[in-house]
Amino acid sequence: MNTPKRWLSAMTAALALCISPALAHTEAPHAKKAGPVQKEQKPWGIAGEAKQARRTVTVRMVDYMRFSPDQLVFRQGETVRFVIDNDDLELHEFVMGTQAEIEDHAALMKKFPNMEHDEPWMVHVPAGGRGEIVWTFNRPGEFVFACLMPRHYEAGMVGKIKVVARKEK
Repeated sequence: MNTPKRWLSAMTAALALCISPALAHTEAPHAKKAGPVQKEQKPWGIAGEAKQARRTVTVRMVDYMRFSPDQLVFRQGETVRFVIDNDDLELHEFVMGTQAEIEDHAALMKKFPNMEHDEPWMVHVPAGGRGEIVWTFNRPGEFVFACLMPRHYEAGMVGKIKVVARKEK
């Protein structure tokens, strides 16, 4: 027999399943875990220590799906503090990687737009908010940064990073 209490409980559970994914990207999107940063060597570098950052670079996310500036140059071995300001009215992200990794991640975001991240080479910034990344560029090459929220990358929200090799003595 279906009692009103059971019915209410079932409806509450169903409603929670419908609402949770929608709120996942607006209430607490991609929250970073507390604790030490996992340092994993990537082709474009490794998570840096804030006390080693000698340079701060501010990157703005603007309302026409662009980064400003959209081209950055660093020296191999340089540790940089990125300050990411979202001047737009919607959530954006700043993700660094190789062109291939950015494209793979963009495809994954299309399939799973609410997936959570806690990698040190990416930050999600709510509208009007600010995020930070500290990164050491210990490998030379040309890399990419992008917003991989659905349709943002395709709209051109991408930039380039060039890491110049240190001179050999």
